[in-house]
Amino acid sequence: MRPARTSDIPAIQGLVEPLVQRRILLGKDRVVLYEAVPEFRVAEDENGALIGCGALHVMWEDLGEVRTLAVTESWLGKGVGHALLEQVETDARGYGLSRLFCLTFETDFFGRHGFEPIAEDVVAADVYTQLALSPDEGVAEFLDLSRVKQNTLGNTRMLKRL
Repeated sequence: MRPARTSDIPAIQGLVEPLVQRRILLGKDRVVLYEAVPEFRVAEDENGALIGCGALHVMWEDLGEVRTLAVTESWLGKGVGHALLEQVETDARGYGLSRLFCLTFETDFFGRHGFEPIAEDVVAADVYTQLALSPDEGVAEFLDLSRVKQNTLGNTRMLKRL
């Protein structure tokens, strides 16, 4: 496991694309992935091939989002996703965050890691107002804004207290 580099972006996009095609993950343009390089951790096999990725996006003073957590199919069930999520949580604590959000179809996986479905009122009204100013789609997903619903149908909004 290591921080991502710009040279990892084509491999990250290749890892994520099959999941986007199956509508498990939301697609991201390559430029968005490059902009998020500092947010990503990657997992490699013994030959240095990328086998998983995950990102932490800071949303507010106490709140972050787990993004683009993906593991190549041949490595599913071998602890790679668990290790990536643990690293994201460690990074979140290092930033002083106390809550992690995810938008996912993988409710069993995240549930085993302490995430729970969230209700509507998860932030104070003044924080909601500030977050609503963000152009970031992940923030809109967190707030359950109608402008992202067409892309997120069937996903579950989940939260974990660290």
